Amino acid sequence: MGTTDEDRVYYVISDLHIGGDEQLEHVEFLDELLAFLERLEQTDEPAELVINGDAFGLWEFTTISGIEKFDALEETYPELFEQFRATGENIPITMLPGNHDHELAAYDEYVERFAEYNVDLVQEQSITRPVGSRTIHFEHGHQQDPNNRIEDWGNPYATPLGYFYNTLVTSRAGQLSDRGRYNWLKDVQAVTPTERMPVWLLSKYFYREMNPLLRYALVPFLLLFNISILLVILTSLDLAGIWSMPVERTTGFLSQFGTAGTAVWFLLAINVTITGLVMLVGIPLYFIRRDVRKTVSRFGIFETELTVDAETPYAEAAREVFEDDPETAIFCYGHTHRPRLQELEGGVAVNTGTWLKRLHRRDGITGILPPVFYPSYQLCTVRIAAEPEAGGIVVDYEAVEKPSPKAEELTLTERLFTVGREPELELPDGTVIEDEVPVSEPQPAE
Repeated sequence: MGTTDEDRVYYVISDLHIGGDEQLEHVEFLDELLAFLERLEQTDEPAELVINGDAFGLWEFTTISGIEKFDALEETYPELFEQFRATGENIPITMLPGNHDHELAAYDEYVERFAEYNVDLVQEQSITRPVGSRTIHFEHGHQQDPNNRIEDWGNPYATPLGYFYNTLVTSRAGQLSDRGRYNWLKDVQAVTPTERMPVWLLSKYFYREMNPLLRYALVPFLLLFNISILLVILTSLDLAGIWSMPVERTTGFLSQFGTAGTAVWFLLAINVTITGLVMLVGIPLYFIRRDVRKTVSRFGIFETELTVDAETPYAEAAREVFEDDPETAIFCYGHTHRPRLQELEGGVAVNTGTWLKRLHRRDGITGILPPVFYPSYQLCTVRIAAEPEAGGIVVDYEAVEKPSPKAEELTLTERLFTVGREPELELPDGTVIEDEVPVSEPQPAE
């Protein structure tokens, strides 16, 4: 008995962001991606691969334009395109444009060029596919993001706010990354949400770019900052004649150790002095900054931000799709780089995550040291198939293993400060959806 479209198994990936200026052309997961495609090349399943947007970083090319970008991709990643060709001879490969590669929807020549490698580029905002007796809705998801929405779909000159961020910041980082002590600036793509950028830059400057002698001289003061605040308070009480016992006890205790005790007392005194000066200036500045932000906020200047809600708009969009078409059981999207499965009335919303490196902020447990941004990967594919023996349509996440690059990318200091605090990444649990179109209850006649 032959298979039908309803029997097809779907593998879905998104947000590969392959390509870009200079350092951005390096694909750290290329081996894993090729192995995944080789597996599909050999599968006996009636499968289809859906690449759900942002397969390529076309926004991140700033020195070439139009179809020249395909030429650059083809020349830089010949193994990948040849593997597309081989995999596409066994199963269909469907590609949707995202925001970073929206130009794929703007030039018909892209369709022809991808077809040479057995990739069906669909220049629409969304597509549907049958699964069992239900339907899957695929879209990249950027149309639900006001900062990256393409109002004039297919216009090669469409430039939402996110376009300027990527051409001015991300691409520039790719061009400058190798000028640092370490090649870290190219990881700007992994910094999400965008509002973390200043803190990430401060962190990398402190742990990577700062003169090592200066950094190691600062570490004791920064580590002891919390203790120094307490010492400032106690010293103030002593000078005011309110409570002298802690200072007297400390002085007496350290005097027992001779020169070593004097050195410790001198270090504490320097800490207290510096901390006192910081507090003297910092406390008034804090209140002034807070008041300025409140004043500016009243005028609505900060109402448009790069960071948007990564969940609510997609849940609302999914509900609209389910309501408009009750046969649709799955709203599959990417864009936010966060793998997530959310059960809603009428179906499930499934986010396919990203194959880019992810950075996880880990704040210091004491002092005021800059936070550490711990690198890791959470490569995955979503598998969707109607399986009657499982009770319906099965949606599941399949992990693609890739070790954390912490040994190469974190300094010894950063690794020490994150011991026992490494992120524990877990993909969402899968789910089973009923393979029956819900029957709406008849409304009573008026």
